[in-house]
Amino acid sequence: MNQPIGERASRGSLTRRDMLWLIGVVSAPAVLPTLSGCAAHPVTGEKVLVGLSEQDEINIDRKQAPHQFSNDYGAVQDDSLNRYLGEMNGRIAARSHRPKMPYSCRALNANYVNAYTFPAGSIGITRGILLEMDNEAQLAGLLGHELGHVNARHSAQRVGQSMVAELVITGVSLAVAASDRGSDWAPIIALGGQIGASALLAAYSRDNEREADSLGMAYMAGVGYPASGMSELMGVLVRQSSEKPGLLDTMFSSHPMSEERLATMRREASGRYAATGSASVQRERYMDQTAGLRKLRPAIADQQTGEQAMARKRLPEAQQALTSALKAAPDDYTGLCLMAKCQIAQNRRAEAQAYLAQARRVYPTEGQAMQLSGINLLGQKRFAESQQELNRYAQALPGDPDTDFLLALTHEGLQNRQAAAQSYRRYLSAVPQGDAARHATNRLKSWGMVK
Repeated sequence: MNQPIGERASRGSLTRRDMLWLIGVVSAPAVLPTLSGCAAHPVTGEKVLVGLSEQDEINIDRKQAPHQFSNDYGAVQDDSLNRYLGEMNGRIAARSHRPKMPYSCRALNANYVNAYTFPAGSIGITRGILLEMDNEAQLAGLLGHELGHVNARHSAQRVGQSMVAELVITGVSLAVAASDRGSDWAPIIALGGQIGASALLAAYSRDNEREADSLGMAYMAGVGYPASGMSELMGVLVRQSSEKPGLLDTMFSSHPMSEERLATMRREASGRYAATGSASVQRERYMDQTAGLRKLRPAIADQQTGEQAMARKRLPEAQQALTSALKAAPDDYTGLCLMAKCQIAQNRRAEAQAYLAQARRVYPTEGQAMQLSGINLLGQKRFAESQQELNRYAQALPGDPDTDFLLALTHEGLQNRQAAAQSYRRYLSAVPQGDAARHATNRLKSWGMVK
């Protein structure tokens, strides 16, 4: 009853719960470099504590951004739109405090409302938020804000703060453990410290957001956009948070919004940047460039409904919404992947595989359908085919330790314990903690390969 998942896989008895666990567990945290120390703030010149050197920032972008973009179903298959975003982002970045960073920008196929940047300026903008905006000035405000985070080195500072917090927590825990009375309450001290650090450092602080707002408004105004575009964008997001609860959860958790920030940007736009008020918001150009996305609006709305239903485990409701989405856009990659996930959640693995095969045909170079296909085939005891799909995924998106974990399960299914052990070891070298790491360690222990 409590057999390890590898043994259940080899016997062809992976349950629906196992499949959902596998889909959920493949999200390894990034391994961050060692603390870099103090550096000059690129904007203010003041000394700040950072956990990343500039080269670290660039390396993280190169290694991590492709995987996150794939988690968001890859870049939209609209070269014109992506060129437009890249060129616009480049013009604004050229006026920033760090103009030589390797900036890039692309639209992503995800439906939720968000935009984010990696430390060196790899920016992703979801199609969900692109559909919420209606002019180029609002887009300039969004890009300026993300560029503000890069230029103020907020990620590097946050990593430095996190490392210091971990050192402090570790120090407190060790001190308590060393005391005579520490054994009674040391776990509570450690847990409280972890929760505090997590809550403080999980998202950009409000001070970080305010600084990014200020920098973003300066950058967008500097290239000729009306500064009101920033406050208009914030107004749209604040309104949508009440009209469409759930769609902006990620946006508001990673970029905490407030009426105070909105009021500040309105005041700045009508005060310091009042002279920009006569500039064009470039609505027609924005509408022209996003016309392809707007044709998909009905399908995307159905997909958003389906995703929310799946999150609430209302699977028949989700399937109905996703069926409607695919009727409107039969070859939409995101819709096909979402329907496959919905089928897997209902233990309909053959149906899921058909949707994934279609997704592969629609977007052959994007990785998520390959990974989902590998997991789904694993659940069907088709171990050799699962390995093929996972190896294709590894070629498309190298460096994902989750692939080693999944490959280990396929090796177990094929009764190849040595290959499974090698894959588990590779996974543990990259991800030493978490549910999957515990499973890998327990398997190696059961085989007598580690103590």
